[in-house]
Amino acid sequence: MSRPLRIGAVGVAARAATAAVWARSRPRGLLSAQRRRIPMRALTRTLVSLTTAVGIAAGTLGVAGTAAAAPAAQPAASAAAAVAPRAVNNLGLTSAEAKKVQRDIKAHWGYKGKIDGLLGTESWKGIQRPLKKYNGYKGKIDGIVGKQTVKALQRLLKARYGYTGAIDGIAGAGTKAAFKRLANQL
Repeated sequence: MSRPLRIGAVGVAARAATAAVWARSRPRGLLSAQRRRIPMRALTRTLVSLTTAVGIAAGTLGVAGTAAAAPAAQPAASAAAAVAPRAVNNLGLTSAEAKKVQRDIKAHWGYKGKIDGLLGTESWKGIQRPLKKYNGYKGKIDGIVGKQTVKALQRLLKARYGYTGAIDGIAGAGTKAAFKRLANQL
């Protein structure tokens, strides 16, 4: 009798799942003269679960193998960029609309970054400054588009750009549409 193939925790999970199916399929009681068949639904569910577990394990191993095989000779600047990805949140604006916002905050609110159409951390710091001064933003000028930033933005949009939704800090479709109106009026 050969041993089952084991793949770490997947082998244990596979044995446990198979045992559970076989345990349910055994005859119950002393008077059972005929062995019951394994319910097809339970068997299918077990096989799908096992296939998924093996696929996840194989995918993880495949990615790990690819990462290990990648060339190590990279400049330090690109390695730092890979570790700290740039946080860009245009809230539904096109690149052209985001550039209009960046030009405005550069002219009036101390934005010193590029006019690139990507509302990153520095752009949002420039947006947070007027929100703090005029629209009740109480957080730090940190460039993070969190709930407080969105609430303050929604107050501005409600007062001047036709936003009719709740001041809830969730940048939904209404917030994004009003933000587009703001950008297009700049």
